[in-house]
Amino acid sequence: MKKLINAIDDVVRETLEGVAAAHPERVRKLDDHHILVRADGPVPGKVALISGGGAGHEPAFWGGIGDGLIDAAVQGEVFTSPTPDQILACLRAADAGQGVIQIYNNYTGDVMNFDLAAEEAEAEGIRVDTLLVNDDVSVEDGPTSVGRRGIAGNFFVQKVAGAAAAEGKSFDEVLAVGRKAISELRSMGMALAPCTVPAAGEPTFELGEDEMEIGMGLHGEPGVSRRKLEPADAVATELTTRAADDLPLVEGDTVAVLINSLGATPPMELYILARKVLAVLAERGVSVHRTYAMEAATSMEMAGCSVSLFRLDDELTRLLDAPADAIAFTQC
Repeated sequence: MKKLINAIDDVVRETLEGVAAAHPERVRKLDDHHILVRADGPVPGKVALISGGGAGHEPAFWGGIGDGLIDAAVQGEVFTSPTPDQILACLRAADAGQGVIQIYNNYTGDVMNFDLAAEEAEAEGIRVDTLLVNDDVSVEDGPTSVGRRGIAGNFFVQKVAGAAAAEGKSFDEVLAVGRKAISELRSMGMALAPCTVPAAGEPTFELGEDEMEIGMGLHGEPGVSRRKLEPADAVATELTTRAADDLPLVEGDTVAVLINSLGATPPMELYILARKVLAVLAERGVSVHRTYAMEAATSMEMAGCSVSLFRLDDELTRLLDAPADAIAFTQC
C-alpha cells in the first residue's frame, strides 16, 4: 500500500483538518467530531442542509459546503457510516431554527444511523427530514443497501435543494424540490481497478488486467457484469442507455449530465466518455442543458466512472443554474 498518509487511525481527522485549514473562509471543523460546518453558519432564517457518509468519497460530502449548496457535512471512517452521535452533532451545528434536511445515499448503515440521529434531534425540538438518494440503476439490493444504492447523483440533489434553500424557500418547499430531483435522477457506474482502504492495506476487490466490471458500487459492491475491457464508446453507450431507459427518457426531454471520476480516471478519459454520452443522448432526441465532468463522488484511487442523467423541468433548470460557491464546486 502506497499512500501519502501518516497514521492510519488519523486519516479522516487529518483530511478534515486540512480542508478547514485550506478553506477557513468557507468552513470550520467541529472539535472532537468528523464534521465541517459553514464558516458563517448557521445562517439565520434559512433551512439547513447537511450531507454525510463514509470517508473515502472525497469531495463528497463536504465538497458541497458553501453558498447555494449545503451547510454542513459529517463523515464516518473510510467506507463506514458516521455514528448517530456524530450526525446529531452535525444537525445541532447546522440548525438555524428553520429545520434541517439530511441528504445521504441509500446504504443500510447510513439509513439506520441518520434515522437514529434525526429522532434524537426531533426530541430536542429540531425539525428534521431526509432526502434519500438512490440513483444507481445497477442493482435493486446489495450487501450494504436495501433498494437502489446512491452514488454520484447526490450532487444534483444537493445543488437544487441547496439553491431552493438559498432562495429562502420553506422547509416543505425545499424538501419537495429535493424529492422531485431524486425521482428524475438515474446513474450507472463501472470499475477498471480497485482501491485500497488504509485500515485493510489491500485492494477491496480483484480485477484482471484486461477486465472491467459494469455496475460496481462505490465501495466495490458487485455489479451486473464482469467482462473483458471494452473501448470508451462502448462503455459510455451502455452506462448512458441503461440510465436513460430506466427514467425513461423520451424525445424532447432535457437533462443535465454528470460524468464522474471514481478517483483515478483523469479528465482526458472523462471527456472521451462525455463525447459519446452526449452523442447517445442526441440520437435519442434528448437535449443536454449542462454537462459536468469532474470528481463528485470518488472511491479513493479506484479507476472507473459513473454517468448520471438528471431530467429537468423549468423549476429544476432554474435551480440547477443558480450560482453556487462551495469548497469543491463553483458556478457563476
